[in-house]
Amino acid sequence: MRILVIEDERTLAGFIEQSLRAEGHAVTVCHDGESGLAAASTSDYALVLLDLALPGKDGLEVLGAIRAREPDLPVIVVTARTAVGQRVEGLDRGANDYVTKPFALEELLARVRAQLRSPGQREASVLEVSGIRMDLRTRRVQSDGDEVRLTAREFEVLAYLMRHPDQVLSREQILNAVWGFDFDPGTKVLEVYIGYLRRKLGCGRIGEPIETLRNVGYRLRVRRE
Repeated sequence: MRILVIEDERTLAGFIEQSLRAEGHAVTVCHDGESGLAAASTSDYALVLLDLALPGKDGLEVLGAIRAREPDLPVIVVTARTAVGQRVEGLDRGANDYVTKPFALEELLARVRAQLRSPGQREASVLEVSGIRMDLRTRRVQSDGDEVRLTAREFEVLAYLMRHPDQVLSREQILNAVWGFDFDPGTKVLEVYIGYLRRKLGCGRIGEPIETLRNVGYRLRVRRE
């Protein structure tokens, strides 16, 4: 599942990101309130981990904006604010859970799993588009029945495309979703990874499902039988 982490402590954010990726999640990390809110507003996440003491916009302000747009999106507040009144305020503003720093990563991951088990937060574990089959739990990918070995980043790019079949996705959308907001706008890394995917998926055999729209972005076309 796709999880958004909004945390300004970069070392801690890195530990959380690695732990979530190890459990099979696709993770976007933002380090300030404004970029975190922008990410939450433009992408489909299953859960948000939100610090409160953020530069730019305060975490409670971000929480209120997220809750106004996505009333059912689970938000776990992760913060050093430990006073009872502060915890109550966070929960009253719409947080689903409240974790105080310092915390054990094992406990945080357990709380994430608990929120993702809630009704309405389950995501299909298998995606199938245009002869490509992706198991999100085992991270196994097949193209027209043939096994395809992908790197972690290739898997995330393909998963994002497969979650939005037949939709035109801009470079910025894909870069934000897979690499987060710390990318160079002029980078060619996405084009490189699209090339990797085309070769590994054997696109010559299944047509050309990953379509390039010049100066716009990419689209994973649905194969018409």
